[in-house]
Amino acid sequence: MSGRHFLQIPGPTNVPERILRAMDRAVIDHRGPELPPIVEEIVRGLKEIFATTRGEIAIYPTSGTGASEAAIVNTLNAGDRALAFNIGNFSHLYAECARRHGVAVDELDLPWDGGVSAETVHERLARDTNHEYRAVLLVHNESSTGVTCDVAAIRRAMDAARHPALLLVDGISSVASLDVQFDGWGIDVAIAGSQKGLMLPPGLGILCVSPRALEASSRVTSPRYFFDWKFVLDQMHQGYFPYTPATNSLFGLRESLRMIQEEGLANVIARHRRLGEGVRRAVTALGLGILCQRPEEYSNSVTAVVVPEGKDATAVVRAAVEHLNLSLGLGLAKLRGKVFRIGHLGALNEVEVLATIAGVEMACELAGIRLPLGAGVTACERYFMEHMAAPAAVAVDRRTLPEV
Repeated sequence: MSGRHFLQIPGPTNVPERILRAMDRAVIDHRGPELPPIVEEIVRGLKEIFATTRGEIAIYPTSGTGASEAAIVNTLNAGDRALAFNIGNFSHLYAECARRHGVAVDELDLPWDGGVSAETVHERLARDTNHEYRAVLLVHNESSTGVTCDVAAIRRAMDAARHPALLLVDGISSVASLDVQFDGWGIDVAIAGSQKGLMLPPGLGILCVSPRALEASSRVTSPRYFFDWKFVLDQMHQGYFPYTPATNSLFGLRESLRMIQEEGLANVIARHRRLGEGVRRAVTALGLGILCQRPEEYSNSVTAVVVPEGKDATAVVRAAVEHLNLSLGLGLAKLRGKVFRIGHLGALNEVEVLATIAGVEMACELAGIRLPLGAGVTACERYFMEHMAAPAAVAVDRRTLPEV
């Protein structure tokens, strides 16, 4: 099929040509002198993304799942208790990862159309007067549902309960897309993946680790080797790794961080907020539902769209890829067939979002869901026009324009 493939799932996201070119090079000696300056620049850039001066950066050649496992095995022993919240597929998998390592996880089943309230966290921790919970596991942005959690409010609730549990945050679909304040929110471990807001192919798992988490890890005896962050951090301080790193991905990560710095992190976050709201305006104008019920919890990186009763969301996803070369996210677990997901994160602009919305309208029609064609695009376009800053006037010398 001609034309570019529109990859509008919540990750992996589109990889900009600039990053692909940065990665398209001969493999370097990972023990040679070329690597330390690259690692130093990457660590400095990632600390800006996480908004931290106290956090340590650890990078693994792995997926987000591997980063989750690293967070758990370095902070918790088998038999320790942890508090988790099932608000979607990935929050459940985070809890399951800890459970597989022998952690006694108290997993609260909450509605999948909302996040975790600070009141719920406070109530559970205040009852734990013996401080048996060693950690709270939290997904910042649940990409299976399009719901975010107020991490700052949850940290305040933990402090109000005077509970010493570590706060382990899955930021895989929020880092470099949404506002993340590692220091300001009192996060102990935050994890990210290369294939979301960082705009790289899959393959890098990234952790930001607080001094408190590092201190706790010194007392942990969980079996670990590859994921033992002590050796990773020791080597990264010298500009190297205790394993063979994904060197070409590191070149891509350096380029990604440069692109984010050039745009400005605040502008990146604002762009995602603008694109996300445009998508939500379109979905509403089409008469479809948004799974997330509270506007303050809307995700600016993914929207889970609810199809009408009796219709199949999976058919929408199938029609999009088969007829339009457009990839949308499936509904996961108990949401399968009920929702489809529109990813709007990473390297993305207004025109690409408008094309995606047009594709969604057509895919719905192809799947037997009757819509007011064009209503979504119009609502989205109108919102973008109302919230687009006017560019500075530029004098154009028409003598330099090419003839056509």
